[in-house]
Amino acid sequence: MNKGPIGIFDSGIGGTSIWREVSRMLPNEDTLYLADSKNAPYGERTKDQIVQLSIKNVEFLKNKGCKLIIVACNTATTNAITELRKLYKIPLIGIEPAIKPAALNSKTKTVGVLATKGTLSSALFHHTSENHANGITVLEQEGTGLVELIEQGEVYSDRTRELLQKYLEPMLKKGIDQLVLGCTHYPYLIPLLKEMLPKNIRIIDSGEGVAKQTKNILQKYGLFNEGSSLPVGKHQFFTNGDVLILKDFLKDITVPYSAQFLDF
Repeated sequence: MNKGPIGIFDSGIGGTSIWREVSRMLPNEDTLYLADSKNAPYGERTKDQIVQLSIKNVEFLKNKGCKLIIVACNTATTNAITELRKLYKIPLIGIEPAIKPAALNSKTKTVGVLATKGTLSSALFHHTSENHANGITVLEQEGTGLVELIEQGEVYSDRTRELLQKYLEPMLKKGIDQLVLGCTHYPYLIPLLKEMLPKNIRIIDSGEGVAKQTKNILQKYGLFNEGSSLPVGKHQFFTNGDVLILKDFLKDITVPYSAQFLDF
């Protein structure tokens, strides 16, 4: 048994979409979430910058006593997870675009991936794509500007809708039937995407898969926080951006939590 929290970091508030799945599947676990909104989006940064930011985030969570850390950012995972695993013994769980289930379920043999430049240009993304997309056409689309709009709380704004329309149109013309969301910010766009996409197109994100992997790793290393009188997990959120926007993204959750600004 280990009472330390599960640590989660992202280049902002997007990774809260991963936190939701983790806290739903593991309700007894404490969590500590770190939003590096000041440096978002990671997708526009160099590999070295992403690695250094990721190390800083892991150090923060490690010093807070986290027993496991989820890199809840596709760009940080694809650019920095190998380096992080060389540096730290703590279990690290990364996130990659869910190309495998999209490829397996595609009837048109054409899938779209909406992700940041940093994710799409990474060696790990191309390795994953080559491994799982045999015989499948993968259409890559950079979602330039979407992370910034979501970080500003503009999930349903006209600007967001216009950008989505611009990015979806080329993929729709080529007959995709699966749309992979390759950024943890993008699941917050799902209600808008469902309005804009034909009914036959399946939207896939990585949240549930990451939560399952987290559960597996806790079990493998005997890290569950368990006990007969255990209360519901405690949840702390830290951001170096606008704490009011972070709270707005959390306003519908029903478990107790704290959210605060942290200058880091």
